[in-house]
Amino acid sequence: MIREVKYLIFVIIIILFIFFVSKYYFSDSHKKKSYRSLSNIDKKINLYSKNLPVLTSDTKNIIEYVNNDKTKKKKKYLFWKLINKDD
Repeated sequence: MIREVKYLIFVIIIILFIFFVSKYYFSDSHKKKSYRSLSNIDKKINLYSKNLPVLTSDTKNIIEYVNNDKTKKKKKYLFWKLINKDD
């Protein structure tokens, strides 16, 4: 009997928790507060973005390109000939 009462109390507490959380989350005051905070964050981002310094780029002409001749003949190596060679 005590076990059932204990489980009933747990279930009631869980249901009350879910009810109060959802009631607060879907309330108008919470929606207004969340909208205001998002609005303030957007304003702060715009304010800080205007004051950011712009750095000059110092990476121009850093890459050196190497021209590889593809017309050169490459020596073909055969695996079995390399093993049999006694050099």
